[in-house]
Amino acid sequence: MDKDRVSGAIDQAKGAVKDAIGKVTGDAKLQAEGKADKVVGKTESTIGGAKDAVRDALDKS
Repeated sequence: MDKDRVSGAIDQAKGAVKDAIGKVTGDAKLQAEGKADKVVGKTESTIGGAKDAVRDALDKS
């Protein structure tokens, strides 16, 4: 598993926590940061998945 996928999962989890806390406390800035962290995490996970796919394809050839 690529390190980007791990980092992405961590960022998504961190973003979900920030988003939830922001909703509960009414802190729009924290909620926005959480949503941004989730987007960054999803992007990192996607990049990591693509790297894994390329690596697997090269290993099979």
